[in-house]
Amino acid sequence: MPEPRLVIFDVDGTLVDSQEMIVAAFTHAYGGLDLAPPPRDQMLRFVGRSLELIFPELSPELDAPLHDKLTQGYRDAYFHLRKTRGSNATSPLYPGAMRALETLRAQDWTLLAVATGKSKRGLDKLIEGYGLEGYFLSQQVADFHPSKPHPAMVQACLNETGVAADRTVMIGDTTFDIDMGRAAGVKTIGVSWGYHPVETLQADTIIHSFDALHSAIDDLIGLET
Repeated sequence: MPEPRLVIFDVDGTLVDSQEMIVAAFTHAYGGLDLAPPPRDQMLRFVGRSLELIFPELSPELDAPLHDKLTQGYRDAYFHLRKTRGSNATSPLYPGAMRALETLRAQDWTLLAVATGKSKRGLDKLIEGYGLEGYFLSQQVADFHPSKPHPAMVQACLNETGVAADRTVMIGDTTFDIDMGRAAGVKTIGVSWGYHPVETLQADTIIHSFDALHSAIDDLIGLET
């Protein structure tokens, strides 16, 4: 059997398309304070960062108490939307994502993990909604780590699985994901369907559909050493 390898996925913008709910939650947060929301592209630019860091960067002209209220308003709106509509409706999987996960999971030598800016509660609900229990050996979330692009989440995945960095690949749609993977010393795959312009990613390789994922992984970290 080939030596084990580790495939780490970002979630929002990589596995699921949650942009409509993200934009709705941002819009609700600002509207609740009678503030005009930033343009859509600016909101999506910060997807993947820890929520507490987003509003000071997105609206630096506001003070800290307002940033805190925006953070809570976003959380409340996101929770309400997910509760009333369900994960499948608010965060649909991208075409081919489930098939790609199933194929990788069936490989005894491939371990799967998640490194996401979501909260633990948010990730748990998503996994429950799609029946992905048991898919990800390591699940790293924003609650317990510094924000991306700090490498802590990837390092935790490596520690929990025992897989070496040179046998690991990080898959994501934002510069935060790719920079995090690079800082942890792992290979990186950028996806073109996410929230950051593909030309900004500077990943080791770029894919344009999940059909290309498996060959990209093989090319970067191979089946065996």
